[in-house]
Formats: sequence, structure tokens, C-alpha cells
Amino acid sequence: MFRRFSAIAIALLLTVCACIPAGAQDKKVATFGVAFYNLENLFDTINNNGKYDLEFSPAGSRKWDGNKYWSKIKNLSYAISQMTTKTTPLGPAVIGVSEIENITVLQDLVKAEAIRDRNLQIVHHDSPDRRGVDVGLLYNPLLFRVLTVKNYKLEVPELPNFLTRDQMCVVGLMGNKQTGYSRVAIIVNHWPSRRGGEAESSWLREAAAALNVKIAEDLLAQDPNIGIITMGDMNDDPYNKSVSKILGAVKDIKKTTSPGWYNPFWEKLDKGIGSYIYRGGWNLFDQIIVNSNLVDGKCGLKFHAAEVFNKTFLLQHDGQYKGYPLRTFSGGAWTNGYSDHLPTEIFLIKEVNKQ
Repeated sequence: MFRRFSAIAIALLLTVCACIPAGAQDKKVATFGVAFYNLENLFDTINNNGKYDLEFSPAGSRKWDGNKYWSKIKNLSYAISQMTTKTTPLGPAVIGVSEIENITVLQDLVKAEAIRDRNLQIVHHDSPDRRGVDVGLLYNPLLFRVLTVKNYKLEVPELPNFLTRDQMCVVGLMGNKQTGYSRVAIIVNHWPSRRGGEAESSWLREAAAALNVKIAEDLLAQDPNIGIITMGDMNDDPYNKSVSKILGAVKDIKKTTSPGWYNPFWEKLDKGIGSYIYRGGWNLFDQIIVNSNLVDGKCGLKFHAAEVFNKTFLLQHDGQYKGYPLRTFSGGAWTNGYSDHLPTEIFLIKEVNKQ
């Protein structure tokens, strides 16, 4: 017990003392990771959603049994355990997730051996999505404290029976006693798919983006200084209308307006870096976008860097799909992989007065 406490204390110290910029010897810099991961159909083995859930049950086409389920839990927990850096030794402060069936699968995930010591906490809400998949948030209570949670349904008047994932908005305090706290809001998304065609379904994702805008406007009306992060599987790339026009997230950080959004993953995609691959071409659907208060540091935290977590162990090493994300199933066969999406992460920094 003492050894575990000491390890956590040392990790927190490293987080706070990440670096001391030259010429600013009276300042320390703390770094906080904010990640997103589409967990690709993290279903339990119980069919409780009729025909939509049959596929992920022992009687279904995938023969989804306990062995496959627990292997996936083990794989995903290992991937999360590897999301550490020298400046974030405890891993991300928060991790938004999508394609989860219920809170139970997240409870199993955070209890897995690879990440059990992090004591990750869960924010979850059952969405009305027909397939029964939700979004959620995992957070390290040493680095983030939840204040409020509100879920927003995507209403589509033209399609009164349209059901998809709700958008989850979690407002909390990022930091700890050593660093001080900054108030941030995190909107976790999984926007409507491209089923029926990219162009034909674009208007639904544009509606999802418009809901994001409304949520942000409400947050800023209550607190003009709040840092806002919108993250998720947008099912669109950074340059698509939903993200670049309706949300208004820009590629060049210097062109971020107030209020406005900066999308650090647009330049990544321009360089050929993606998080999801379709017919040999990379997309970057899994985005983490920050508002102007996180660009100029108005909320106390400031955007520093972004990355696609494209480590080799997450990729297929041979065969027809060499270089693709190593998913759970491929061509109908169980491949004992991780997800068809790669995780993404941004890093926020906070100056801390030297004691």
C-alpha cells in the first residue's frame, strides 16, 4: 500500500514539475492529457436489445462469448495503460469513449489489471440509439473533478423517429492542489454515421455540429472564461462542412477567433495521419477540438500539442490489411484486436507558481 501511494505521489510531482521554461525560473508547468477512444462495439455477451444485440451474443453471428469479451477488455485496457508520457505519467486526465453498450462494460474496463491502479471513474448515460451504443467519460480523480453532467438529445424535426447517441457535456475542474484548478467543459460526441452515403447523410452531422454550437453558447453565457473541449467520433473529417463550417473549427491556430474553435487534427490529416481507414485511405474522424479560451489560456489551461496514438501494437502487421488498425473482427473472423479506430489525445499546460 505504501509503495503504491509513493508511486502516485512521485507521478503527481512529475506532472507538476514537467518542465521549467528557460527564463521563467519562478514557474513550473503542469501537463494534462485529454484523450478520446472509439472502443468499437464494446458489448457484453447478453442479448438485451433484440435483433440489434443478437450479433454480440453467443448465439449471434460473431459467437460473442466470455473469452472474446474479456480478451477485448484486456486489449483495450492495455492500450489505455500505454497512453503515458514523461509529462503525463498517470496517463490522460480524462478519456472520452464511444461505442459502449452500457455502464457495465466500462466498469469491467476500469477494473482490468492494466489500469486498475489508476482508479478511473466513470460518467455514463444510456442514449436512445437504436443499436444501444452510448458515449461516456473516464477520468482520473487525482486530475479531474466532475461538477455537473448534462446530456443533450439530437432532435431532427424532419425525422421524428430518428434515434442516435446523445451528446454528453461534463463540466469539471482540471488540476489538483499542487497545480490549482481550471474550469473546463467536455462535450463527448458520436455523430450520425455516413450510412446511405457521405453527402446524403451530411445534414445529420451538420445538425449534430449545430447542437455543439448551442451547448457552447450556453456554457459561455454562464462562464465567459470556461475552457471547452468537444471530442468524439464525428464521422466527418476536419475539413468537412459539419466541423469546419457549422462548428467553425479552424486549421490555423493563429486564426482562432473569440469565441471560436481550433482543430489541431486538421494539419495531422493534411500530413496523411489518420485515426480510421476506409478502402486504403485515412480519415481522421476522432477529433478533439478546443475553444479560444484554451488557445489563449484565458481559463488557466492552454493547448500545447496533439497526437494520434498510432503505436505499432495497435496496427495489423501483415496480410491484406497491413497497416490498418487491428480491430476485433476482420472479414467476419475474430482477430483478437483492439478497435477499428485509433485513440487521439491533446495536451494542455498550466503554469504553476513556484512555492
